[in-house]
Amino acid sequence: MKIFISGVSSGIGLALAKKYLDQGADVYGLSRRPCPDSRVKWICCDLKDLDSIKGSLNELLSHNANIDLAILNAGVLGTIQDLSAAKLEELKAMIDINLWANKELIDYICGERTCSQVITLSSGAAVNGNRGWSGYSLSKAALNMMTSLYSKEFQNTHFCAFAPGLVDTAMQDQLCSITETDNFTSLQRIQNARGTENMPTADELADKLPNIFKKLLEYTSGSFIDIRKMN
Repeated sequence: MKIFISGVSSGIGLALAKKYLDQGADVYGLSRRPCPDSRVKWICCDLKDLDSIKGSLNELLSHNANIDLAILNAGVLGTIQDLSAAKLEELKAMIDINLWANKELIDYICGERTCSQVITLSSGAAVNGNRGWSGYSLSKAALNMMTSLYSKEFQNTHFCAFAPGLVDTAMQDQLCSITETDNFTSLQRIQNARGTENMPTADELADKLPNIFKKLLEYTSGSFIDIRKMN
């Protein structure tokens, strides 16, 4: 089995890479920082440099026509702030990484190669519309729609935008460092969940995800699925 993972240097991406490697899969990954697991066939790629993505993928996957599963995990949170306070340049940079970089990845993986299943890592923020999530919510909502659109174009590939729920990664370091939460009430819930069973570590989540990803194939291609609402 051949697995492709973006954002493979830490967090969910790294935890998933290790899990699939332990199961005997070949794992290919790209990330801005080096992947600490030498078993991953890795290449450096900064996704904010959109023009570099195709060349990086050509180098990484030059000998592989087929990918069984692509997990498009890489993304950035940005600043928790009111949308009216967000600078347009910051929003554009976030959308480049969270949306357009994934377009480049999908165009290559499903257009110039073949891929059986594509999972884009989304978030409950894509649909909740909670105050403060501004550019992150916008980018993930757009990612959900892009995933749906691609499911109509590449009908031999199963697509799903998947929200993994609360996970204790470096993103939580950023969220839990915010002290002014009066205007952003969703942050209080997240901060209270850290250290509880409601916020597993990336490794704990990765133990469950391979089976969950197989179950996603039972849903209509292009769906948005939140792990917290699965049966």
